[in-house]
Amino acid sequence: MPAMHVRLGAFSAALVLAAALSTTASAQKRYDTGASDTEIKIGNIMPYSGPASAYGVIGKTEEAYFRKINAEGGINGRKINFVSYDDAYSPPKTVEQARKLVESDEVLLIFQSLGTPPNSAIQKYMNSKKVPQLFVATGATKWDDPKNFPWTMGWQPNYQTEARIYAKYILKEKPNAKIAILYQNDDYGKDYVKGLKDGLGAKAESMIVVEESYEVAQPTIDSSIVKLKSTDADVFFNVTTPKFAAQSIKKMHEIGWKPMHFLNNVSVSIGSVMKPAGFEASQGIISSNYYKDPTDPQWKDDPAMKAWNAFLDKYYPEANRTDSAVMYGYIVAQGLEHVLKACGDDVTRANVMKQAASIKDFEPAGLLPGIKANTSPTDFAPLSQVQLMRFKGESWELFGDVLSGDVSG
Repeated sequence: MPAMHVRLGAFSAALVLAAALSTTASAQKRYDTGASDTEIKIGNIMPYSGPASAYGVIGKTEEAYFRKINAEGGINGRKINFVSYDDAYSPPKTVEQARKLVESDEVLLIFQSLGTPPNSAIQKYMNSKKVPQLFVATGATKWDDPKNFPWTMGWQPNYQTEARIYAKYILKEKPNAKIAILYQNDDYGKDYVKGLKDGLGAKAESMIVVEESYEVAQPTIDSSIVKLKSTDADVFFNVTTPKFAAQSIKKMHEIGWKPMHFLNNVSVSIGSVMKPAGFEASQGIISSNYYKDPTDPQWKDDPAMKAWNAFLDKYYPEANRTDSAVMYGYIVAQGLEHVLKACGDDVTRANVMKQAASIKDFEPAGLLPGIKANTSPTDFAPLSQVQLMRFKGESWELFGDVLSGDVSG
């Protein structure tokens, strides 16, 4: 009998030890390249120079936000190491910088690389490497394609959805419109044009009288504006990035062309578009938004706006607070913070994408009331709601309801 007690005791001890080891194993931290007990290394690619350099403030805002996070103790005790490179909005340069970030800097993920052509150039590479290409700074529909590109995810409402909303407004307010379109000759521009045509449906062929494209390397689009005016179009769909948006508004004013003017929401910044073009020239332009305009007096006492201003005071005091891209950068940086917090101690690339595809009713400070971020394993489009707005005086005025529409890739 005593021998039996010994054997049973040893067996019980083994069970206890096995259970303890199992608990320890389950509690172990898991990391991929770019993450450790103390750091999470995040890559970023921005056009700090070149034709889209107006967007460079987004990268600067995000860098400032991560400094704020680090000053407050990091995310789950880990500091953010934000490595941001310039690609001048040139796809070959984007490829070079992505390879550098992944293969030399060994980042955990690339966050918020900007532009449709640049991101298109690295999408297959990022997916082949199984490195997250997270919350890209472009609204092209192709980023919502988890089946074919499970490592790529967008952030903002997609371009086709936005253009469909404009089409519905045109059909209601100006059903016999003659529409002129100016668009950047790449996937970004073509996505908007497709959305407008889809929204107009059978009437697209008769309503659209001219489609004019421009190349991003052009110094000016003045001649295109003159050409479009000559068609006597009474509706203008302006699909341009900030530099060209400001040029078009200014030239339209100079030559006296006053159609109903729709401007894509990637160029609604008062600081980098409307003010340089001239407030008088900008009156009545219609666009859409999904986040609060810092120049809109209705948000003066809003807690989110106060928090935004306090953040800039401390971490980015030189920011142009009339530039909506600063608010955009602030909001999407909160999106990454949310995902990384949800990762807990499993800071692997696969878990980053798992958490990014599991966002439920997330409301970063700065979004318009009623707009929330949601994702799922089959829906890689976090935001899909916008509200129309019209430029009046020196600011945008929201009107109508929050409108929703999902168009997936």
